[in-house]
Amino acid sequence: MSIVEMRVPTIGESITEVTLSQWLKGNGDFINIDEPICEFESDKATLEFPAEASGKLIYVANEEDDLEIGALVAKIDTSVTADKSAKPADPAPVAEAKVEEAAPATNGKESYASGTPSPAASKLMAENAISTAEVIATGKDGRITKGDVLKAVENKASSPAPSTAKEASSPPKTVQANTSFSRETSSKKMSRMRRTIAKRLVSAKNNTAMLTTFNEVDLTAIMALRKKYQEQFVEKYGVKLGFMSLFTKACAKTLMEMPDVNARIDGDRVIYHDYADISIAISTDTGLVVPPILNAESLKFHEIELKIKELAGKARSGKLTLEEMSGGTFAITNGGIFGSMMSTPILNEPQSAILGMHTIQQRPMAINGEVKIRPMMYLALSYDHRVIDGSTSVTFLVKVKKLLEDPTTLLLDL
Repeated sequence: MSIVEMRVPTIGESITEVTLSQWLKGNGDFINIDEPICEFESDKATLEFPAEASGKLIYVANEEDDLEIGALVAKIDTSVTADKSAKPADPAPVAEAKVEEAAPATNGKESYASGTPSPAASKLMAENAISTAEVIATGKDGRITKGDVLKAVENKASSPAPSTAKEASSPPKTVQANTSFSRETSSKKMSRMRRTIAKRLVSAKNNTAMLTTFNEVDLTAIMALRKKYQEQFVEKYGVKLGFMSLFTKACAKTLMEMPDVNARIDGDRVIYHDYADISIAISTDTGLVVPPILNAESLKFHEIELKIKELAGKARSGKLTLEEMSGGTFAITNGGIFGSMMSTPILNEPQSAILGMHTIQQRPMAINGEVKIRPMMYLALSYDHRVIDGSTSVTFLVKVKKLLEDPTTLLLDL
């Protein structure tokens, strides 16, 4: 017998442990080399684990086990080939059929086996509360077969239970209590991604001097711009002009003018960036992920839209790589797609600021002494006060607001 041990591979520098989220092949199955046998869930992404050889799969670890890098996951018996692993077809129950079809050969005398159920029939009788008196035995020497019990079960189900005088005279049954008021509880182990998110959020709350400043933006001009050029934009680039590319571009431009908001703390030093890698929060079934759009300050609007579409598709299908999940100097989250009117987004460490977008509402606004209905959105900027002063955060939000309310300046890079 030749055994190949399958161990958790090195995934990334910062990853020391993974969770076996699910087996993709059954214990004892024959697998081919490079065929995925299970999925690992790391702090950032879900990864498939391919077989290193062909042979019979032997489980060692269990689903939901937390495994360190190098831990034994499974074994592959390479001495087993595809032909050997194939299970022989079950023989047709010819003999049993003959026994069941044959009439009891008792010659008018009762055999010692008469009325005795076979082991399978006995189990079936117990499960369905069938007595021997309710079964017509057709087996050899009057033995009760499984088929006899199945027929008795059918007859019992099809015939209504006879009502008796005692049942007729019995008092009406009391109405049972409403069973919809359940008090049951259940528990489920948190996924590794959810546990990582929880740790990072608590860390951000405990280890940063986080504050939030608010403003509101009038999206009249942006909505008019999108309405006027949407068809041409889609025809040329194959993707819609959305709000995210406009907000991303406005933030990237402002970050280049205000490097403090684009910085991060590293020990007792502040690291500044001459680029804007903007992380976009994407909601998935397993949790929130924030892959960055690299060099957003240098990308065109359609390039940002295409990149967002690509990252969102990969995130929701669990195909984001660790490289695509790493980095980011600033983040944007859009709670408005879920109907959020106002919130205080939490920092994505080690970043020092995050912009929160919210739902668009038609509200009456005073415009040049007149009341007009305008599409308004609240903006929230959460920031680390250790790096960013209050005046800096307010100025940043005001600059973003102005660019969005007059998108021509954004397009002309003014």
